[in-house]
Amino acid sequence: MPPRRSHKKSRAGCRRCKVRKIKCDEVHPRCGNCSKHGVSCDFEHPGVRDTHTPNIASTSDATPAPTETPRPASSTSASVSAHSPATHGDSPTNASDTTTPTIIGSTPVPIYKTPEPLPLSSTTTKRNRMLELKLLHNFTTMTAKTLSVSSPVLERIWRVTVPELAFSSASYLADTLLAVSALHLRSSAPHDRELIRASHSYMASACSEYGACLSKGVTESNAEALFLTAALIAFQSTASRIFTRDDINDRTGGYSLPLSWFHSFQGVKAVVAATWQWLRISTIVIPIIESQPALNLDLSGHPTFFSDLMVGVEDEVAKFENDTATQLETRMAYQHAIAVLDWAHKIPYTGAPLVFLATVSRRFIELLEARRPRALAILASYFALLKCLDDVWWLKGVARREIMGIVSLFDPDDEEWWPRLQWPLRIALHDNVIIPPQVWGRDWAAQTTNTSQGGGFVSHIELLSDMFSTMPQMNGATPDLEPAHQYIVEQEGMMRDILLPEGLEILPVD
Repeated sequence: MPPRRSHKKSRAGCRRCKVRKIKCDEVHPRCGNCSKHGVSCDFEHPGVRDTHTPNIASTSDATPAPTETPRPASSTSASVSAHSPATHGDSPTNASDTTTPTIIGSTPVPIYKTPEPLPLSSTTTKRNRMLELKLLHNFTTMTAKTLSVSSPVLERIWRVTVPELAFSSASYLADTLLAVSALHLRSSAPHDRELIRASHSYMASACSEYGACLSKGVTESNAEALFLTAALIAFQSTASRIFTRDDINDRTGGYSLPLSWFHSFQGVKAVVAATWQWLRISTIVIPIIESQPALNLDLSGHPTFFSDLMVGVEDEVAKFENDTATQLETRMAYQHAIAVLDWAHKIPYTGAPLVFLATVSRRFIELLEARRPRALAILASYFALLKCLDDVWWLKGVARREIMGIVSLFDPDDEEWWPRLQWPLRIALHDNVIIPPQVWGRDWAAQTTNTSQGGGFVSHIELLSDMFSTMPQMNGATPDLEPAHQYIVEQEGMMRDILLPEGLEILPVD
């Protein structure tokens, strides 16, 4: 009888083969037996092998051992080895058996698991997510710097604080940030259809949600978000003007006035006045207001640089206004608008001219809509003030284009108004942003006006708040926001008529 061939028992087989008491071919990353039956093999996860060897002797070929109940993590390896029964997940199976064994819960769990899918909409694509990241990055690194003329504190609010507020409380504010950022990127790529669609789609979404919120009223928790959204909508309305055609024609073929600018800024004013009880103590809104130069208006009637724009006002109101109250309202609308021009003319490079849009009265806007010559001449002078901000991306070329458009509405033989348009024309045609005093009409650099205190704006808002407080209350506690809601509805419609390029459909945001 030949000697018995020596045999070395393998101890490196997979756990499943050991439990089934069959020879494992030890093929990695999945042994032959496990591959054949389509089950998990612990060779695939070498770092998650049990710390103890199964008790083969206690395993019955006919009856599987009960499934092991997991022990607390604090149990020691010694107690596990001494007291834990062997665990296996299937009954012994012949090599020819093609039935897939049942996997019991003790199958080793891999360390690295496939992550659960993110809770994104089924319509959200990777491209859309990357676009939003791009827009947010651009807003925080670039756009926020352009929302303030010369205020580091205000820049940080737009760059850091406002996005944080958008993430925590208001999706419409977040949509507005993305819309403004897309518009900013368009200034370098005006024909990029992806940016065009993003700018309009996000703004349309923001206006819809924002309008719904206004219709329900405001609370202390959302007053800041509503103000910031209104401010960014007004900014979007203003900045979008640079992407319109050079002639800025309306449906009749003539020059189209930028009425959307005024409507959107009037909306900001209405929101501020209606929510001032909360905004007056806001650490976000008050710095924005105080960053503006003091609004010191001269309403005394003394001669000023723009006094000639008031000449003949009595004859005009007597001709066009039927009652004394309307005559007084019209006269005051002109007087107040011209006072703002005089104030901003003294300190043009501080950003003061931008205040004009929010401070003029509703009556003045009605006079613009009626295309009264005096209102148009005042508007031309306002755009001349913006010439000193021509290096800002969203105001580049605006002064010249708008003034030439307004002038086109006048007859050159008009002896009454054509001479009063000469100053805006000279400013519009000037080649440089820095305008010499002899052209500007005042040595603005030598002015001693104190622009470091912002109390004038706070007082102005206090007056508006008092006016709104006399209106009916919503739900017994919330200020009436119908004026603000009206403006935002008007603005949403104007976006489609004025801001939307022809042939481009506004699609919902994914």
